[in-house]
Amino acid sequence: MGEIATSDRQITLYYSSKSTRAKQTLAYAKAEGLPIQEIDILNNTLTGTQIVELAERLGLKVSDLVNQEHPTYKVKFDHLELSTEDWIKMIHHNPEIMKQPIAIRGDITILVETPTDIIKI
Repeated sequence: MGEIATSDRQITLYYSSKSTRAKQTLAYAKAEGLPIQEIDILNNTLTGTQIVELAERLGLKVSDLVNQEHPTYKVKFDHLELSTEDWIKMIHHNPEIMKQPIAIRGDITILVETPTDIIKI
């Protein structure tokens, strides 16, 4: 069992409060009446275990959770060779570079690409 608690009765949404896509996804989910537990990754620091678990639930490597187009990534980390542990630390200390929003309901986890993706879960 992982560190991330899940429920079939609600959607847990990991998101950045500065993300337009995340704001639109939240608004859409609330308009549809979906039960949402919000976790703003900018205000709730993710542990290394949570970061690894999110990557595994999505079928990704930890490095694939990083948005390499984000300005913070380009300024601080572009062209670095990093280990998995380094990627975890990077996301932990710079949560704004993590791809999001990530929605979880029960055993289903998706990376939300468009706000309406939330109804797939």
